[in-house]
Amino acid sequence: MPIDPYILLLLGTVGLAALVPARGTGADVASGASTAAIAFLFFLYGARLSTREAMDGLKHWRLHVTVLACTFVVFPLLGLAARGLVPVFLTHPLYQGLLFLTLVPSTVQSSIAFTSMARGNVPAAICAGSFSSLVGILVTPLLAAALLGSGGGGFSADSILKIVLQLLVPFLAGQVLRRWIGPFITRHKKVLGLVDRGSILLVVYTAFSEGMVQGIWHQVSPIRLGGLLVVEAVLLAVMLTLTWYGGKALRFGRADRIAIQFAGSKKSLASGLPMASVLFGAHASLAVLPLMLFHQMQLMVCAVIAKRRSRDEPAETSEAEGVTPSASAEASRTAVGTGTRSG
Repeated sequence: MPIDPYILLLLGTVGLAALVPARGTGADVASGASTAAIAFLFFLYGARLSTREAMDGLKHWRLHVTVLACTFVVFPLLGLAARGLVPVFLTHPLYQGLLFLTLVPSTVQSSIAFTSMARGNVPAAICAGSFSSLVGILVTPLLAAALLGSGGGGFSADSILKIVLQLLVPFLAGQVLRRWIGPFITRHKKVLGLVDRGSILLVVYTAFSEGMVQGIWHQVSPIRLGGLLVVEAVLLAVMLTLTWYGGKALRFGRADRIAIQFAGSKKSLASGLPMASVLFGAHASLAVLPLMLFHQMQLMVCAVIAKRRSRDEPAETSEAEGVTPSASAEASRTAVGTGTRSG
């Protein structure tokens, strides 16, 4: 099963923050740079999202509503139900991080990749991931304010203002400027991808440095981490089961069910880490830990499932969707190319 190299970089950044945390003036500089990096990240997210492609995907609205319901309704309900595991399996801070994990939007790139590998409806996965990211810009902070309350970092008018200025305004600016900077972003996609990941590493370093300076990591023991992993494994298993058999109950074809399963059961590390930094402040390190662990777990499990789905009888897909195998393959290749260009 695959180990995401980026997770290793994130863990290395956590180790660096543990050994050499930013203090004093260095902490102020790192915090300022982290704030700027978050704003730039969401500016790029807005500039990359093709509004036209997202609107074209509305034709398959039932599927997208299903994915959004899984991401922003079913996941949070399961997160709220996990409150009963405190304090036996989880400490309250770890539970706060777990609940935040359930509020984060779905992934885009990995949903597309696994759907394509499993021979599912790739265009639907592209649109579902894009819709989830777009909705999450607004819904995730609102859900966090409603469900986490003051325990999630002291939500106030000042916190809402920070969310608007650091997340929403840069995202909208990217959308407005997309028509002019879109070609530049396409030409320099690889370089900007590195900037993306580097910015997230900076956010993680700043968050974990603050946690180390304040000593909050003394609240986490190996036994608690083991309990967190068990809870997250159960959460992922429940969502993978619900998305697959729920899609069947709603009479979706096999290709659509694959897209629903991979887009509706995953959470975005790229969106969640910057959001947590804004929402939780000094407590962001414990808040992002469950998300980092869940991200790696979902990649490993979904890779196995996608390979298994790819060995299923391909005729089932074509018959369920009413298209020929060659037409379905051509649509997938076209959509993968579009998804790659749009990031």
